[in-house]
Amino acid sequence: MMSKKWLFFIFLIFSLVSFSQTYDSYKPERDKIHDLVHTKLKVDFNFNKKELNGEAWVTAKPHFYATDHFSLDAKAMIIHQVSFNNEILEYSYDDYKINIDLPKEFRKGEEFTIYIKYTARPEKVAQKGSAAITSAKGLYFINADGYDKNKPTQIWTQGETEASSCWFPTIDTPNQKTTQEIYITVEDKYVTLSNGDLVSSKKNKDGTRTDYWKQDLPHAPYLFMMAIGEFAVVQDTWEGIPVNYLVEPKDSAEAKNVFGNTPEMLSFYSKILGYRYPWEKYNQIIVSDYVSGAMENT
Repeated sequence: MMSKKWLFFIFLIFSLVSFSQTYDSYKPERDKIHDLVHTKLKVDFNFNKKELNGEAWVTAKPHFYATDHFSLDAKAMIIHQVSFNNEILEYSYDDYKINIDLPKEFRKGEEFTIYIKYTARPEKVAQKGSAAITSAKGLYFINADGYDKNKPTQIWTQGETEASSCWFPTIDTPNQKTTQEIYITVEDKYVTLSNGDLVSSKKNKDGTRTDYWKQDLPHAPYLFMMAIGEFAVVQDTWEGIPVNYLVEPKDSAEAKNVFGNTPEMLSFYSKILGYRYPWEKYNQIIVSDYVSGAMENT
């Protein structure tokens, strides 16, 4: 029969092994050097090359320590310009991160805005997907050349968990939060969807249209989204906020059969949680060739 001393020794060994295994599987959040504050984007698309032409204004501030460097995730992009207040900045880029020399040292709480002109090239992204999300290139062109007459031409994004940096420079980690605005320029025949409110929709002289979406509540970069295509917008409402269902035109008659319980769902969860649904709208969209089951974009 083992003594209490040996039993304690065996217990201690098992505890240490268990702790070691737990520690090995522990995945801490990314260290915060800077905090995102606001992200402004202007984008248009090259369907032939499956590329996005973008401009980004990224507003941030040091999380704690003063710093004169700023690093952004930006995968497989061409970086054309980096500037601050129209002053060109020095930077290095390795196809994954832009490391920027700031014009001075910024202290905690002191905001700055960096401008980046870039081209996103999702077809050149190296990171791979997973069992749950089969691809991780962030931005997807579907039937871009229109060759397949049985499939719609679409563009859509999927950012979970670190794939938004395939289409705009950001600190691509879920522990960051930022408000956003985005100007999306497309052919006038296309419908666009993004986060927040559609503030304006302006037709341009070249036959394109620029939609301006703005979200005033902060959220993680992986929840940024865009969808572009020839969608029918089936309108619904809940307590004064839009509840829309975006589907291919051929499916518009069935949209409310599929999604029609959404307003009731919003009432149920707002009541049971004691917290009213907080966002500007609740839209649901069906896209072709999606790489996962669904995505909870804000």
